[in-house]
Amino acid sequence: MPEVLIIGGGPVGLFMAALLLQGGVRVRVLEQRAAPDPHSRAIGIHPPALDVLARIGIAQELVTEGVPIRRGIAVGGGRQLAEMSFDGVSEGFPFVLALPQSRTEAALERRVRTLDPGALHRGVRLTGLHDDGSRVTVTGSSPTGPARYSAALVIAADGVRSPVRTLQGTAVKAKDYPDNYLMGDFTDGTRLGSDAALFLAPEGIVESFPLPGALRRWVLRINRSETAGPAAPHAVTDARWLAERVRERTGIDVDAGSNSMLSSFGVRSRLARRMVTGRTVLIGDAAHEISPIGGQGMNLGWLDAVALAPLVLAAVQGADTGARLQRFERNRMTAAARATRQAEINMALGRPLEGTLLSLRNNAISAAAAVPALNSFVARRFTMQ
Repeated sequence: MPEVLIIGGGPVGLFMAALLLQGGVRVRVLEQRAAPDPHSRAIGIHPPALDVLARIGIAQELVTEGVPIRRGIAVGGGRQLAEMSFDGVSEGFPFVLALPQSRTEAALERRVRTLDPGALHRGVRLTGLHDDGSRVTVTGSSPTGPARYSAALVIAADGVRSPVRTLQGTAVKAKDYPDNYLMGDFTDGTRLGSDAALFLAPEGIVESFPLPGALRRWVLRINRSETAGPAAPHAVTDARWLAERVRERTGIDVDAGSNSMLSSFGVRSRLARRMVTGRTVLIGDAAHEISPIGGQGMNLGWLDAVALAPLVLAAVQGADTGARLQRFERNRMTAAARATRQAEINMALGRPLEGTLLSLRNNAISAAAAVPALNSFVARRFTMQ
């Protein structure tokens, strides 16, 4: 019988499972997807996350697979406005690692299956949750019929539409933003190498990141005028449309025919009012959904997990962890609020501007980057240090 149930077998749930299994805790991971999702969403792994992934022995494997981004540049008006080096942000991992989420999840799943081949149960959809004060029982459907599990503790890493959060009736603080984006992966025909690049165009930002396999991800802010009228469907489905907008805003030609992933997304934040309810804890996107601009979400979930793991180990050994869980909740919600503010700054920097305002913004970025102490501070903030 498991001591801990983890709801959600994405990157955060699998990492949580590996941490606990290494500590000798009996774990079951319940994941509603019957198979891993092949699509890449999150791609950035920040230095603090690599530090904690090293604890389960997969950090170097990921670094070998991914592209270490050691420098970011900002471009505006056809000239480089700023350069930011990540060399000083971490002793062990002085870079942001670019690796598709699907490959990160695969490495995490391999580690979990090595620790316990039977820990991950796929195709389980949660329908009920009952906490009697000493154990939590969850019910659901599975490929073989109705399913029922019971454990001393439940950790919900079940994403932005968290069934656990819904079943608990946990309220969220919600905010919707006017920003919309289209992103796609293409063959890299640039000379940017392993650099990340931000193009601060009048029409809105274009972000560009290297990926393994000589690919590059382009992320374009979509303006309302571009999604209105007869051409609107193309704004969210057509790789050629994205390639044309990239060329218009950056001067860089992108081969639309080489597109391997295309996705549009809006932006919102959702902060749960509570992470800890009885014997259930929310972590990752279930607790705090933030803007993907800046790539903090997945990393924030991993940092939740590593902060929670010692409390879970203590709890299954019979220790009273009530006060420590309250501190955990306060600290992690503070971190989520800070990450939300950083994401809002990132989005604000990329909104459309023209004329004097555009010049003022670009000149301010250039001037700030020229101050070493300020440049270093911003580099640390962008890498979640």
